[in-house]
Amino acid sequence: MPPTSPSSSVQAAREQLAARLREIRLDAEITKREVAARCGWSEAKSGRIENARTAPSDEDIRLWCNACGAADQAPPLIAANRQADSMYVQWRRLQRTGLKQLQKANLPLFERTRHFKVYCSNVVPGFLQTPGYAGALLRAIATFRGLPDDVADAVTARMDRSRIIREGDHRFAIVIEETVLRYRLGDAGVMAGQLGSLLSAMDLPAVSLGIIPAATERSMWPVESFTVFDDQRVDHEPLSASVKITAPDEVAVYLRAFTELHQHAVYGADARSLIVRAIDALR
Repeated sequence: MPPTSPSSSVQAAREQLAARLREIRLDAEITKREVAARCGWSEAKSGRIENARTAPSDEDIRLWCNACGAADQAPPLIAANRQADSMYVQWRRLQRTGLKQLQKANLPLFERTRHFKVYCSNVVPGFLQTPGYAGALLRAIATFRGLPDDVADAVTARMDRSRIIREGDHRFAIVIEETVLRYRLGDAGVMAGQLGSLLSAMDLPAVSLGIIPAATERSMWPVESFTVFDDQRVDHEPLSASVKITAPDEVAVYLRAFTELHQHAVYGADARSLIVRAIDALR
């Protein structure tokens, strides 16, 4: 199953950094107390850093390496530390200037990815959203998080990003829950347009769209939405943060989950039938 903690990849990265700092200290044949004395902090802080209980700052790493006579080791460790910081980023940091820039920020990743695996349990995937649906969703997000109102520009940016589903050498394996078809974002007209667009998307050569019927007996339960990029990176989006997962063992867990969810889904005529029933329910 997917990791229970959205920051588990971050903790793994922290532990690897802490282990490297410990190795540097042991190679220098000095104690944690001596490191602390040379750095000008408490022995307790040395212990917390070395046991991954406290995330070191760039300056902490620089001082540690200098204290151990390994100043040349500081730059790569600082880079690793910053990468760990980027794995788990609160939405309030990513969206502090509004939603438009966030849509543009991900475009290079989307353009270079060849094979997307997308699972959505709560909303229509961004690639397949209509302007009306995207506007309703992004406005709800902006209101909930108290963001600057750039929803119209953000919708335009999202639509521009979504062109990759029709252009270039990309493939999309998408699985959604049937409940996504029933959750209303926007009025009945917006939802009817979005559901009709899903029917059209099923004809796109790059898209495989599966829907898991609500009545399916399951071996894999619904989880929070995630996207896998070329089987090498997972973006997982709980309510409070954006999580980037690159550790191979954790990516493998998400790939296994996607495989099982994919097997629960129906395709073709059966999937179309679920969408048509959802459209009929709007009347």
